[in-house]
Amino acid sequence: MSAASNFNNSSPEFYPPKLNPVFTRLVQSISYVGAYYAYQVKLVVKPEDIAKIKAIEDKRIVYLPNHPTLDDGVILFMFSARLGQLFHYIVAKEAFKGWTGKFLQSIGAYSIKRGLGDRASISQTLELIQQPLSRLVIFPEGGCSYKNDTVMPFRSGAIQLPFSAMNQLVKKQGNMPDLYLVPVSLKYRYTKPMNWAIEQSLSQLEKALGIQANTTEFYPRLRAIGEKILISIEKEYGVEVTTEDWNSRIERLKDHILHDCEQKLQLTPKDHIPARERVYKIQSIIDSQDEKLTEEQEQTYEALYRSAFRLLNFDAIYDGYVGEKPTPERFLDTLTTLEREVFQIEHPSAKGRRKAFISLGEPINLKDYFSAYQEDKTATIESLTTKIQQTVQNNIDLLA
Repeated sequence: MSAASNFNNSSPEFYPPKLNPVFTRLVQSISYVGAYYAYQVKLVVKPEDIAKIKAIEDKRIVYLPNHPTLDDGVILFMFSARLGQLFHYIVAKEAFKGWTGKFLQSIGAYSIKRGLGDRASISQTLELIQQPLSRLVIFPEGGCSYKNDTVMPFRSGAIQLPFSAMNQLVKKQGNMPDLYLVPVSLKYRYTKPMNWAIEQSLSQLEKALGIQANTTEFYPRLRAIGEKILISIEKEYGVEVTTEDWNSRIERLKDHILHDCEQKLQLTPKDHIPARERVYKIQSIIDSQDEKLTEEQEQTYEALYRSAFRLLNFDAIYDGYVGEKPTPERFLDTLTTLEREVFQIEHPSAKGRRKAFISLGEPINLKDYFSAYQEDKTATIESLTTKIQQTVQNNIDLLA
């Protein structure tokens, strides 16, 4: 199914969690074997990181991981099994389709409509965090970065919500309870040399794009593919093809596509808001269409959804990501991004067997920051958001 055919005009506004402890424990018990064969991945976490959680296991905990792949939810679920805990997870609303949605709800996931402000999801989050043994996973990047080595800017809402829950608890109880934020760094490594997979992906893309490779070296071939795709999209949207550096062209193209989508939906551009948030709003508006569409309207929404998908796919990409560190992971990160564009596949399968490394930063007790939060909410939230983002990035850099 192409990404453009994903809008749905008959889904519920909110999917609440329906955690079934017995069923979840059963799924946890087979998660390591299932993930190894279905997702070609094995979780690796150090005993000292497990000890960090065991030291606070009787407290409320919010886990804040980076989001490099669409398989990260599987890894966090395996991590919950390793800890012997039951997690709740905030998951994008579009994931709750058919039996998959029912399964997600049964293991503790609930939906969020990104980009429009989801009161039901926010209310559910505040309620869950206040529960005595809350274990909640929030991806503070707000979406998948598709980049194994770098994180996107963290959204302050991932920190603001725990503070709001803390504030409500203080009002109810009259004292400050312990509530921990745990920075989680997630990084993947292939377990074998991946030249064969890089060659296969390059060859498939070259064939699809009509490119005749004149070298066997991977990096020049990757750049030739990237150049062909960039020019093609620029022409498609009527953007002038220039001799500027790629990053300038990519940013100009993304800005043009974003404003084009907003104009067609009669949205006022808000350039001060992160582009990803604006794209989520576009997707949410498309998904929320509940009237019967004409064939022309359906084609328009298909094109808009395709544009939004493109914007998210290329959001974290930049020229030099592979060149500065040409690892198999960076090559395949970029090739997978290009495959999503060329072949319109939203979730390409894994390229090979991987180890998923998890590293935990020191748990942060919001109780230690609550006085500062009461004095200046905005500054405290921004400072802590930056600190947690830096911790996650630093630990990613240290992971083997």
